[in-house]
Amino acid sequence: MRESQPEAEIPLQDTTAEAFTMLLKYIYTGRATLTDEKEEVLLDFLSLAHKYGFPELEDSTSEYLCTILNIQNVCMTFDVASLYSLPKLTSMCCMFMDRNAQEVLSSEGFLSLSKTALLNIVLRDSFAAPEKDIFLALLNWCKHNSKENHAEIMQAVRLPLMSLTELLNVVRPSGLLSPDAILDAIKVRSESRDMDLNYRGMLIPEENIATMKYGAQVVKGELKSALLDGDTQNYDLDHGFSRHPIDDDCRSGIEIKLGQPSIINHIRILLWDRDSRSYSYFIEVSMDELDWIRVIDHSQYLCRSWQKLYFPARVCRYIRIVGTHNTVNKIFHIVAFECMFTNKTFTLEKGLLVPMENVATIADCASVIEGVSRSRNALLNGDTKNYDWDSGYTCHQLGSGAIVVQLAQPYMIGSIRLLLWDCDDRSYSYYIEVSTNQQQWTMVADRTKVTCKSWQSVTFERRPASFIRIVGTHNTANEVFHCVHFECPEQQSNQKEENSEQSGTGDTSPASQQPDPHALQAPSGNSLHSSPGSNSYSANRQHQ
Repeated sequence: MRESQPEAEIPLQDTTAEAFTMLLKYIYTGRATLTDEKEEVLLDFLSLAHKYGFPELEDSTSEYLCTILNIQNVCMTFDVASLYSLPKLTSMCCMFMDRNAQEVLSSEGFLSLSKTALLNIVLRDSFAAPEKDIFLALLNWCKHNSKENHAEIMQAVRLPLMSLTELLNVVRPSGLLSPDAILDAIKVRSESRDMDLNYRGMLIPEENIATMKYGAQVVKGELKSALLDGDTQNYDLDHGFSRHPIDDDCRSGIEIKLGQPSIINHIRILLWDRDSRSYSYFIEVSMDELDWIRVIDHSQYLCRSWQKLYFPARVCRYIRIVGTHNTVNKIFHIVAFECMFTNKTFTLEKGLLVPMENVATIADCASVIEGVSRSRNALLNGDTKNYDWDSGYTCHQLGSGAIVVQLAQPYMIGSIRLLLWDCDDRSYSYYIEVSTNQQQWTMVADRTKVTCKSWQSVTFERRPASFIRIVGTHNTANEVFHCVHFECPEQQSNQKEENSEQSGTGDTSPASQQPDPHALQAPSGNSLHSSPGSNSYSANRQHQ
């Protein structure tokens, strides 16, 4: 309370008069003008907002600083943002420096960075400047900050990424690294796989970098121009795809060269899907086109349409997709290719995605490949309300056939949920099998001796699956098995909603109503009578 004394003066050592005047104005008026001030004053102003506890002012100033970042101010802005733990401003500074790494290294602001901020920058995998340039910039920083521990700074240099010439002619004369450190780097470089080296790469989150904008190009494969043009609608038997012949030794493939080494953990490809064919394939990445690391292996699985692929983050320059099987012919076709780094959390098991959301949806390119319905994919459209005697379900004759769902790609699945037709008091029995190739099937649920009605929740030990087969074995009303909805994995939120409602949801017909048979479109193109009130199928082509 010294200010209460007569003629008391309180010196403020850690700010400028300009910044403190701005803060006083804000305190008394609730307003501050940022656009007319220099970056140095704004950073002092931000420090005061943090020190005196004005979080809204701190956020607003940080947001404005994000909009005016440039090579000259980004280093000092990052220093302040790191000091006061401002995550958004810190992240924006890092992103700016990652995308302008070489210019940042040669800027005056780089020499004024604190040691902590400096190491936070250069230790990032995404700070993708040539290692020689990073070494020289750190050498200049050490000369400019002679009191700091230079050995700790030099540990941030990834010496094995430098050539032998650079190690001998640039690093060795500096005297900052011991001869043993240089020899160790040469040893690591000569004895390690290229893809095991700790490369740096460009990081552009949530944006497809396999585009001409970022310098990507298709360097191997037939009909190269179609793959990266972004057109995922206009393709048919004759155009709109890239391809390669499928051979036994897997020497052919489609190869994409990215504009620069980049960090990726997510790939999307669109397999040609104008008919019911499926493909098998694998994907490898490389930095030098010599040493390849396989990041996706679907060579033993049948896949179709859009593939949404995740894997541990890798730095790479080249991506190779090799088709190993096509159920129709010996050509592998891809319509579109995308790759990026995503911050989306994902779980992998045995190299396959463990989905959290329902992947048996039309949006995820799942399809019903066996079973009868008025609408082919009624089972997967998510509608669990609008069904009755005539529509809204998929079925098969007891004793023959089944309902089979094909997922777009293999997933690690551990739960399934069904809605059996429940507009009257009937009950069903059934069993469920899963497969990855439609040849070997594994039973995951046996309810052939159980009376089942309405919603069915099935859990089992997680296993790879791209095909799910539901086989009805009994219906107390007739000889047809009817299923309204299918999902995998089971969605718990949906289950809670359904459990809170009556089990007869969707019953729009009076209990006394007698159903008339209706013609439903079968996968083969034949129309079949199969309403819940019918006892059998009968062929009828009048609606084709």
